[in-house]
Amino acid sequence: MDEDARRFLGRRGEEVAAQHLRRRGFDIVERNYRTRWGELDLVAFDGQTLVFCEVKTVRLAQVGVRPFDSLHARKRTKVRMMARQWLATRAGRSFASRLRFDAIGVTFDSAGDLAELEHLEGAF
Repeated sequence: MDEDARRFLGRRGEEVAAQHLRRRGFDIVERNYRTRWGELDLVAFDGQTLVFCEVKTVRLAQVGVRPFDSLHARKRTKVRMMARQWLATRAGRSFASRLRFDAIGVTFDSAGDLAELEHLEGAF
């Protein structure tokens, strides 16, 4: 899969994940927040809980590849650092009584249709 196709697939997965969070009562307050450590995919808020969400997207055609395979300790550390920076730069944001780190895995079939969505609340 070339870089453009991979980027398109990732953006589609992020959109599916954002729709899922909206259905669960969250507002998406930030998408693709860029830092020196990488990009924070989604930040969502439901009035009480602020969620930093890492989205992993794959195709079923990628044999043996699962969405959360690349959610290793180094990546989790980077997401925490990105969240810390986001919090420091968003001083005017609404108060959240809880912070949570979620992961959403999105799998598309070979036709490009959604095959599976897995949401791990408090994934790390």
